[in-house]
Parts: sequence; C-alpha cells; structure tokens
Amino acid sequence: MAVIDVPGYVAELKEHVVDHGFHVHDERHFLETYSLRQAWEVDLHPEEACDGPLDLHLNLEVEPRTLLAFEDAVAGIDPDAEPPDSWTFPITFTWALPPLPHGPDLLRLALDLSAIAGSDLPLEVSAVDSIPSATDAPERSLTVVAKVTVSLAKIFTGDDQLCDSLDRALAVSEHLLQHAPRWLDS
Repeated sequence: MAVIDVPGYVAELKEHVVDHGFHVHDERHFLETYSLRQAWEVDLHPEEACDGPLDLHLNLEVEPRTLLAFEDAVAGIDPDAEPPDSWTFPITFTWALPPLPHGPDLLRLALDLSAIAGSDLPLEVSAVDSIPSATDAPERSLTVVAKVTVSLAKIFTGDDQLCDSLDRALAVSEHLLQHAPRWLDS
C-alpha cells in the first residue's frame, strides 16, 4: 500500500482551491504506461469568471521513482519520526487568455504580476503572435506560468503548504480578469 494516496491528495487539493475562491470545472488524469509517470490536470478559475475569458490549469506531476524513493525512506524510519523532507512534486499553474486584439506590454505585465505573485510564486509571462491568414493582422495570445513544489513529507503528515500560493494565484487571476476587457476590446 502506498504511503501517499495521490488521488486522495488531488481530491483534497480540489477542495482546497474551492476554499480559496476558485471554481473547479474539470479534472483529467494521465498515466504513461511505459514509465508509470502520472499527471493530474484541474481546470479552474475564480468563482466570478465562469463566463471567461480566463483559463487556468493546475497540473500536478508524479514521477514514480520519486514516490518510490520517498516510500522507501518512510519504511526505513521509526513510525513516530518525521519523514525526511527531500522529495517534492511539481505543481504548475497555467493561465491563458484568447487572442487579444490589444495585447498588453509584456514587460509591464510581467512587472505588475511579479509584484502580485511575489517570490513565492515565480511567474513566466509569454505571448504568441499568430497570423490566421496572410491578409489578417497578427493575433496575440497571452500565457502566464507559475511553478511551485509540494513536499512529499508535508503531504504525508497532512501539513498545509499551498495556501499562500493559492491566494497569490487568485490575485494573479483577478488582475488578468480586470485588464482582459481592455485587451479584448475590438
């Protein structure tokens, strides 16, 4: 039996994001049959943004070797001892907006969002310009990515470790939603 119930942790994580003002739409679980790597993707957004335009995906990746190494470490210690805090799972937040006719200045947006997210939720801001046909103007789509890690030892002991990241993710989402109408106005 596994020492960490990863599907149970994902279910708790979904409840946790709801407690922090998000609305969960969908969940997907991927399993790579060759390596047994797993990924869970949860579609969510702030509660007031059901009608868009913001998409937010939370992605948890599980490397089987990491999980097995943690299980071996837990099996080798006293049951009352704290497990070693040497293994983590990555969690990625990915925000996406549709093509923006009046896209933002990326440097200004990156600075604004970094002030909101702080150093605990480092962000990457990027845009892709696409040209639907040779006679059309370019369309700019915006993507913001944040990566954090969760400690397997803290998951095992039930310690909360994502509250600050979720609060900051909500603030980033609200900032993007506040400015999206101006960027989308055609």
